[in-house]
Amino acid sequence: MSDSIQCLRIDLAERSYNIEIGSGNLSRITDFLLECGRVSHAVVISDENVQKLHASVVAEELANRSIDVDMIVVEPGETSKSIDVAAGLWHGMLELGADRKTVVVAVGGGVVGDLAGFIAATYARGVRFLQVPTTLLSQVDSSVGGKVGINLEDAKNMVGAFLQPMGVLIDTATLNTLAEREYRSGLAEVVKYGVILDAEFFGYLEENVEGLLGKDPEVLRHVVFRCCELKASVVQDDEREETGLRAILNYGHTFGHAMEVLAGYGEILHGEAVSIGMLCASRLAEKLGRVDAEFTDRQFELLQSLGLPVKVPMSDIDQIIEKMMNDKKVQHGKLRFVLPARMGKVELVGDVDPDDIRSSLRSV
Repeated sequence: MSDSIQCLRIDLAERSYNIEIGSGNLSRITDFLLECGRVSHAVVISDENVQKLHASVVAEELANRSIDVDMIVVEPGETSKSIDVAAGLWHGMLELGADRKTVVVAVGGGVVGDLAGFIAATYARGVRFLQVPTTLLSQVDSSVGGKVGINLEDAKNMVGAFLQPMGVLIDTATLNTLAEREYRSGLAEVVKYGVILDAEFFGYLEENVEGLLGKDPEVLRHVVFRCCELKASVVQDDEREETGLRAILNYGHTFGHAMEVLAGYGEILHGEAVSIGMLCASRLAEKLGRVDAEFTDRQFELLQSLGLPVKVPMSDIDQIIEKMMNDKKVQHGKLRFVLPARMGKVELVGDVDPDDIRSSLRSV
């Protein structure tokens, strides 16, 4: 293996797997897949934007090694994470003769990974799948940890499953083909990891804004590796969100998901919503006396310097709160939030006064 390739291993009770991170290592897809297990038939699931750029390359590499390969392509965007699209994929898998030995290979961003993983989790009561994330957001977050699913009209990621992949192959060179807005959206999840788990990493991000915006290869490899390392440590300790530890990964998401749904899926990108949501959560933590204004200001300055939105995009605050009640962390009709205590440390907090929630939304 090349010295430029880094490898992480996630050790879980039922399945352990490798995350390989490199630049230009997409050509290793067949070797990587075969290292994960025996494969005779693969169905590559991708979207129209990624098909020609990367998915076709993956399919060709697999076919060159005598693996029977089929491809199914969906429309790009959050709207593809739907029941209708999932049903189409189930029928497509059936028509292709997919069985319990088939491997689903997800090539694309978070939408493709979540959707393809959900198909793998449900088709024939579960088949194996491999993650090949091609966006920054999916490389640092959604491809790792085994959460798969689709959206309902009024609730994001409400239907889904836990299905760990056979492995995750990350080629950071694919980020060079990513639209600028999509790339910057992924930076919000990067910032999140600094806030919730690693104060030193947050400082690194503050010092390397230019490298992040310029997609410096060394900076990118370090950032992707560290985010995967941090997420792996959480997933290993709380794979299925049974202890509450894994919930910290949802910092900013309770606010953010509500704004995504209200705006209409795809109007606000996931990372953009998380950027705004993190600031709302931090302002709420201020209201509760958990952090000071300087803490929130550091996040504001970093997110703004990375070109991410920092203002709540809608004026109906009560409507946002109403939509937040569909969040999966709601218990017994009460909202719960992941809130910071200090840089690198967040906690799950319940029983928050609705007036404090309104105030935090109005202050962002």
